[in-house]
Amino acid sequence: MELDERKTKILQAVIRNYLETGEPVGSRTISKYTDLNLSSATIRNEMADLEELGYIFQPHTSAGRIPSDKGYRFYVDCLMEEKEREAGDMKEMILQKQDRIEVLLKNVVRLLAQNTQYATMISAPQTHRNKLKFIQLSRVDRDQILAVVVVEGNVIKNNMLHVDQEVSDETLLKLNILLNTHLTGLSLDEINLGMITAMKQQAGIHSDIVGDVIDAVAESIKADEDLRIYTSGTNNIFRYPELADQSKASELISTFEEKDQLGQLVRDTLSEENNTGIQVYIGQESPVKGMEDCSVVTATYELEEGMRGTVGIIGPKRMDYDKVVGTLKTLMSQLDELYNR
Repeated sequence: MELDERKTKILQAVIRNYLETGEPVGSRTISKYTDLNLSSATIRNEMADLEELGYIFQPHTSAGRIPSDKGYRFYVDCLMEEKEREAGDMKEMILQKQDRIEVLLKNVVRLLAQNTQYATMISAPQTHRNKLKFIQLSRVDRDQILAVVVVEGNVIKNNMLHVDQEVSDETLLKLNILLNTHLTGLSLDEINLGMITAMKQQAGIHSDIVGDVIDAVAESIKADEDLRIYTSGTNNIFRYPELADQSKASELISTFEEKDQLGQLVRDTLSEENNTGIQVYIGQESPVKGMEDCSVVTATYELEEGMRGTVGIIGPKRMDYDKVVGTLKTLMSQLDELYNR
């Protein structure tokens, strides 16, 4: 059943009031939060309908109502439809260029925690799904060749290869042409056994070099699969009574410290190659074990060519979705401006 305008406004008023107070909301309170000029009796009837439809519920007899997961979902979906925020207060902080991406990400996750007062996380950009830009072989000395592997995002990996005999400049030129003709523009998954066999045959007595280069490419890309996650604001969990229970808080903090489940969240997010939007997981929708009493809001950012990572904000189900979504949209905008202008 689609909610009419009156029910929608009452539901939004219930949710906004509960977000602010954390207390069940009664009809008398709602009469002050809407522009419908309705009596408390009329509002009670509408709230009863909303309860029957599963958007709100009464935690105990004689109490007001609080939002259900379905209610939160409706609120977030409406919010996402109208949410288009311009760059805000975070702009100057994010645009402070950093020499190292790690420093930038640590600053970002710390600022997010300060700005939202929730627990936050961000993963370092991953490049393991990128395609090769080119390979350059250069002679270092009689028995060593330097293989420089460049992937999208201008990520450069240097690999030293040992050879049994000196390789001439002419041979290196031919090998460079061979490797780049076959491999440029391909991902690791697209480099198959048949292709490798054909290249080795064309390389003749230098087939071992081709095999070593392929191994170097694989190792270079595999090295980026070590997922790094930075977190901040874990202690903010204790600000919210519904999460501050000793067992719940302990499980949440453990999740942030060990990061294994956060890593799986990042991998699941990044596996959706075209996903650069904001995702909201409410209560049981959470993909992270131990966060069933939380809301998790994630966004995928992209730096330059194909370097993608995940930023997430974790808080109570009564989190300020308006502020969280606006903050993440601002962050995405500033990262894009910083790295793609």
